[in-house]
Parts: sequence; C-alpha cells; structure tokens
Amino acid sequence: VQLQASGGGLVQAGDSLRLSCTASGRTFSSYIMGWFRQAPGKEREFVGCISQRGDRIWYGDSVKGRFTISRDNAKNTMYLQMSSLKPEDTAVYYCAGVYAYASGDYYRSESRYDYWGQGTLVTVSS
Repeated sequence: VQLQASGGGLVQAGDSLRLSCTASGRTFSSYIMGWFRQAPGKEREFVGCISQRGDRIWYGDSVKGRFTISRDNAKNTMYLQMSSLKPEDTAVYYCAGVYAYASGDYYRSESRYDYWGQGTLVTVSS
C-alpha cells in the first residue's frame, strides 16, 4: 500500500489545520492507521492512531484534547484535525499504516507500522 500525506502549511498559533492521508489499495479498512511527527533535531513522536473501523482512537499526551483523528474507509483516507496549534507543534507529520486483525495502544510504537507516507510539513508561527 502507498500512503500520501497532504494538507500541511504555515499557520499562526491558535489556528486549526486538517491533514489528510490517502492510501492506495483495496484493504484500507483492515489497516491500523497512525500519525507521527518529527520536529527538527528531535526523535519522531507518536501523535495518535485509529483502529480499522475508527471506533478506537489513541492520542499522544502532547496533543490530547487538541487533535482529532478520523477515517473514511470508503475514501481510503485518514484525517488529522489539529486545533489550538502551538509553535511546538511545528514538525513534519507522517502517516503510517499496518495490516492488522486486532487493535490496541501498542500501536503507539512506530516499529509496529509497515507503511509510511512521505510526510507533510506543518509550521506554526507565534
């Protein structure tokens, strides 16, 4: 499967932005999907992940309450709605996916994912 992340850009602190991740293939609904981000000079960080049907979602502590993950399996697309953006949210955002029969918060680990998008840059100015 190929993943394509889009929607990044330059915004001001307090603004909102929505990222999309579109997948190729016909088995998207069987994939756990996740968002990760990597700020300059820092390690890649877990943002959140969503179960195959979208009924279970996990978030990283730094984005909980501000970011919302959703998916539309009919469109092979996952979304990351980001609100109340802060300068520390500046990073390259990556979407990732893995074919899985189950779901759980162990998908917080990037090592669980087999497929990665190319990343989209989000810059939040103060």
